[in-house]
Amino acid sequence: MSKRHFLEFEQPIAELETKIEELRYVQSESAVDISEEIDRLSKKSQQLVKDIYSSLTPWQVTQISRHTQRPYAMDYINEVFTDFQELRGDRHFADDQSIVGGLARFNGQACMVIGHQKGRDTKERAARNFGMSRPEGYRKALRLMKLAEKFGLPVFTLVDTPGAYPGIGAEERGQSEAIGRNIFEMAQLEVPIIVTIIGEGGSGGALAISVGDQVLMLQYSVYSVITPEGCASILWRTAERASDAADALGITAHRLKALGLIDKIVNEPVGGAHRDPKQMAAYLKRALNDALRQVSDLKPKELLQRRYERLQSYGRYTDTSDR
Repeated sequence: MSKRHFLEFEQPIAELETKIEELRYVQSESAVDISEEIDRLSKKSQQLVKDIYSSLTPWQVTQISRHTQRPYAMDYINEVFTDFQELRGDRHFADDQSIVGGLARFNGQACMVIGHQKGRDTKERAARNFGMSRPEGYRKALRLMKLAEKFGLPVFTLVDTPGAYPGIGAEERGQSEAIGRNIFEMAQLEVPIIVTIIGEGGSGGALAISVGDQVLMLQYSVYSVITPEGCASILWRTAERASDAADALGITAHRLKALGLIDKIVNEPVGGAHRDPKQMAAYLKRALNDALRQVSDLKPKELLQRRYERLQSYGRYTDTSDR
């Protein structure tokens, strides 16, 4: 197991866990029994994690959603699904590795699973473009969704991107058209679509695979029209005010649930998904099963009507001013 990476606000936890590791090393090298002290500090560390994670700011949640050891789409696909067969290419230009997808089985039922994939090391991050997709990535995703519709298979999408890639080549090949086309087509797809925000849900790059019948969000993930840094750069001309932007944007799961933009929050293990990926996968599998069960028996016409009403409900408000 690789060494755990701690975020800035987790430094008190890091110091305590370093001390625990030092004591374990001392115990293994000497005859002195200090197991009680190790147990005491371990309990103290667990409580400290609970205390810190019980009062996170939106900016701290954003940092967790980007954690380099956080499980990515392929980690969940390998744990939650079986018999995964990746399908590549958009049949127009190329295969965008920042989006992975293919046929799989969920609890024995055939399905299509699609997700953004970031890289673990420098080489993979470059190959997957840090999870920022180009038009061919979204066109590949649409091709797979249309294939799922042809065979009546439910679609699962796992969203984790800072946003669509804004490069010249991507714009030349129709980035905005590809995103818009996906949103349009997903709204009319005649099979169940279950969306899960597993990390960052950034802007149109996330929306392109986020139109669904059930939208789930991991507890420490974020979902927003723009990154906090991007918002701060526009409003205050400096990315240093990203924490202020994160507060104003309302990007956390609990805030979005209160606004009715997502359906369910999937709780993470104490300290975040990266502390116990297998447990997180078990939580997610249970949540996906519940979400699919709610829509699997609906006829296509009912699905489409329900999805339309859902989209139309976004942005509603009640005017309480005096007339």
